Amino acid sequence: MTATSTRAGSGPTSAPGSGVADRRRYADIGDLTLESGRVLPGVRMAYETWGTLNPAGDNAVLVLHALTGDSHVVGPAGPGQPTPGWWDGLIGPGAPLDDREYFVVAANVLGGCRGTTGPSTPAPDGRPWGSRFPRVTVRDQVAAEAALADLLGIRSFAAVIGGSMGGMRALEWAIMYPDRVRRCIAIATTPYFSGDQIAWSVPQLNAIRADPNFRGGDYYDGEPPLAGMAIARQIAHTTYRSRHELNIRFGRAPQDGEDPAAGGRFAVQSYLDHHGVKLGRRFDPNSYLVLTESMNSHDIGRGRGGVSAALAMIRAELTVAVVDSDRLFPPEQGALLATAPTARPLITIHSDYGHDGFLIEIEQVGAVIREAMRRAVNLDGARPATTP
Repeated sequence: MTATSTRAGSGPTSAPGSGVADRRRYADIGDLTLESGRVLPGVRMAYETWGTLNPAGDNAVLVLHALTGDSHVVGPAGPGQPTPGWWDGLIGPGAPLDDREYFVVAANVLGGCRGTTGPSTPAPDGRPWGSRFPRVTVRDQVAAEAALADLLGIRSFAAVIGGSMGGMRALEWAIMYPDRVRRCIAIATTPYFSGDQIAWSVPQLNAIRADPNFRGGDYYDGEPPLAGMAIARQIAHTTYRSRHELNIRFGRAPQDGEDPAAGGRFAVQSYLDHHGVKLGRRFDPNSYLVLTESMNSHDIGRGRGGVSAALAMIRAELTVAVVDSDRLFPPEQGALLATAPTARPLITIHSDYGHDGFLIEIEQVGAVIREAMRRAVNLDGARPATTP
């Protein structure tokens, strides 16, 4: 893999009269050899940064997004960015990641649709990759992020942080590049995608592919398969929330003005309809497929002698946090991660919101990150001591 060039601008740009800056930058990392052996040519990474990299290149923090996230961790919606930051409050002066001290980087994942090479971006022939885009693994995505870090002059990371799918990449970072990561903070994630998790993802994949507009993945000259993706999102969103929340918040209540006994909707149906349609306004169905399949392939023990052997390869201080009501990534999966030799005691985030608690419980998540960042760490594989 050869990094060819970077296309970083001189500063954020704003849409005329918007007052909101587009913070995205772009780096061309060159050709990427995937785990499959296939070479993905001319990979481009979209990313955002906060703060300044120090001369030693070791004050960087990498923040990794979940399935439908992107590089826009904090800040308002704006040009090219249809939603506000997904972990607002995490980065900034006095925040858990203080950009006066750290150079914070967030990249859109390989296979995504917010500026990084993915199915909707042009292939060498000028047409969107579409059905020709190769399958990628979590390890491929981390390799692309490592190439971006090289291009930015980052020698090592003070921390790599991620929740859900981002937590999978954080774990792989700590295993694949043990000398470049001093802290790994993995939240609401897992050492491997289980049979239950794969089973939830399969009908989502099938729903998109069954949409008549899918056309084998080559739909960019017509209508996208948004009906199929809306159903996929409804399935996924149900797993993101807890039974308790859905029962307390909605129960069997009808949607306003509708009678379920006469063919109307329940309030929870309207809620899921809303989230299904909402995702289609900002996310590419092919990216949804590619990223879901990358999660299906996730297993830190694959080719490494199993999970325990993989965890023993981590030299960074490992902080693991779980959400007590998470039914998609249940706490026992985090407990397994916390058996790593360099892991701190398991942290439990209390929430009624299920898996989405890692995005909603900002104060608790911020406290986890702030505490991890204040510890003095080394890379000798021993448990670091707590600083006063």
